[in-house]
Amino acid sequence: MAAVGSGGCTATAGPGAVSAGALEPGTTSAGNVKHLVLFLHEAVLVQYMDTLKLAVPSLIYTLQNNLQYVAISNLPAATFQVTYQLKILTTALFSVLMLNRSLSRLQWASLLLLFTGVAIVQAQQAGGGGLRPLDQNPGVGLAAVVASCLSSGFAGVYFEKILKGSSGSVWLRNLQLGLFGTALGLVGLWWAEGTAVARRGFFFGYTPAVWGVVLNQAFGGLLVAVVVKYADNILKGFATSLSIVLSTVASIRLFGFHVDPLFALGAGLVIGAVYLYSLPRGAVKAIASASAPTSGPCTHQQPPGQPPPPQLSSHHGDLSTEPFLPKSVLVK
Repeated sequence: MAAVGSGGCTATAGPGAVSAGALEPGTTSAGNVKHLVLFLHEAVLVQYMDTLKLAVPSLIYTLQNNLQYVAISNLPAATFQVTYQLKILTTALFSVLMLNRSLSRLQWASLLLLFTGVAIVQAQQAGGGGLRPLDQNPGVGLAAVVASCLSSGFAGVYFEKILKGSSGSVWLRNLQLGLFGTALGLVGLWWAEGTAVARRGFFFGYTPAVWGVVLNQAFGGLLVAVVVKYADNILKGFATSLSIVLSTVASIRLFGFHVDPLFALGAGLVIGAVYLYSLPRGAVKAIASASAPTSGPCTHQQPPGQPPPPQLSSHHGDLSTEPFLPKSVLVK
């Protein structure tokens, strides 16, 4: 859902309004419009206090998406793509604070590696690495991308907490989120460019490039839903790494972006951190067991006539396969 004013400034309702809704079908009878309307009236209007909870993440997502446009306008595409991976760090921190999750030593190490890589890339950018347009302000771009990462982490964890603390379906929650996002986006559009829209029309400024961005955002949201439902976080980590590489290659071809050793080092650290953070616990335990020194075979001799001791299952709850990356359905 997007509201675009003159000049093509897009205010969207957040990636989750598209992506997570694809995870679960509606709870009403298929094709029964009357039941659907009654269900929405009961869930959205009658239980309005429950609906109002979604106003907070919806407002934050609307702000976040506009901050992304400010950031990408003031940073090279490759630098933005690398720096925006800080959302993994902010999501992890908010998960610890709001959901009482615990992080392993490898997780903390990967987050430190991630922060170091982003800092190196930003140091390269501040040092004037490569040519950039005169209208770009790296300081403004960095502030916008950091604010976007903070809002993304908080809103994603907040929404996840709402989902786990209520009986409402993901489909319903995303409908509520989309309603608030659309309303807030229209209010922002009227406040910023209401006069221009009234004079030139709502769709003025919808160039093919703007339509491409809108469709790409919608399609990307659907892909996130597919990844969450059918894939795992290792594949998501590889996809993130591939997106950094593709953004860098495209920036070189389209904008003459220069890759120096400092940028390559920082981007490599970020890619490595994303991969390590996406490893499931079972894989980490297997690596630790394989690398642990052994003093030779040692077998426990069971006394004759005694039953063997019970074997502990290698899948204790979800700990052996629970991915490190928090599964906030809205983190994109």
